[in-house]
Amino acid sequence: MRFLSRLFRLSKRQKFVVVVFLLTVAFFVSGYFQGATHFLFSLGIAFVSVASLYLILREDLKHSFYYPLLILPFLYTLSFDIFLLLIPARLIFLLISTLLFALGLYSLFLTQNIFAVSSIRTISLLRSARIVSFVITIVVLFFLTNIVFSLRLPFYIPPFIIGIVVFLLNVQSLWVYLLDKSYVKDIVSYSLPISFAIFQLAFVLTLWPVSASIYSIFLTGIFYTYSGLSHAWIEKRLFRGILWEYIWVGFLSIFILLVFSNWGI
Repeated sequence: MRFLSRLFRLSKRQKFVVVVFLLTVAFFVSGYFQGATHFLFSLGIAFVSVASLYLILREDLKHSFYYPLLILPFLYTLSFDIFLLLIPARLIFLLISTLLFALGLYSLFLTQNIFAVSSIRTISLLRSARIVSFVITIVVLFFLTNIVFSLRLPFYIPPFIIGIVVFLLNVQSLWVYLLDKSYVKDIVSYSLPISFAIFQLAFVLTLWPVSASIYSIFLTGIFYTYSGLSHAWIEKRLFRGILWEYIWVGFLSIFILLVFSNWGI
C-alpha cells in the first residue's frame, strides 16, 4: 500500500520513467518467447502501455477528444515487440533492441503528454513533439509492413491489414496538427484516401517480386509523402520547396522499388 501511495504522488515524468522501466523489462523477457506466445505477450504489453498512459494523463484528457492519442503508443509497443521475431536471436541484438525500445517509448510518452496538454492550452514544445511523433509513426509503419509481409499470408489479406494500420496512423498523425474534436470529419476525410491509396499499392506489391525490406521501404516512403503533404496543407506551408521535398521522397521510393525488385535476371 505504501508503494502505491508513493507511486500516485509521483510527478507525470516520474510515472513515465516507472512505466517505461516496467514495460522495458517485459519487452526484454518477451525476446525469449516464440510463435503465438510472443504475439500474445506483445499484445498484452501494448494494452498495458496504453492503459498506463491513459491513467497518467487522465486529468488532462477529461475535456479533450483523446482517442487518437492512444493509437501510436499501442502500435509502437506492438510492432517493436513483434519485430523481435525478425532479428537474429542473440543477446546483443536483444539488448540493443531493448535500449531503443525504452528510448522510443519514453520519447513517445513525453510527446503524447505535450499533445494532451496542448489540447487545453498552447505550449512552445508542440512543433518538436509533432516531429518526434511523425518520425515514430514512420518507424512503426516500417516495422508493421515488414511484419505483415514476412508472415506469408494469402495475398489478399496483407493489403487490408496495412490499409487499416495506415488509416489509424494517419488519423493520429493528422490529429496532432488539429487537436480539436470539431475536426474529426476533416481528419477522416484526409485519412481515407491515403489509406485507400496505400491499400492499392500494398495489393499490387503482394504480386510484385520484392523482398520484405523493400516492400516496407516503398510503402513507408509513399506514406511519408502523402502524410507529409497533408501536414503541410493543414499548416498552410505547402510551398514549392516543401512540395518538391516530398515529391522527391516519393520518386526515390519508386526508384528503390524498381532497382531492387527481384526480376530473375
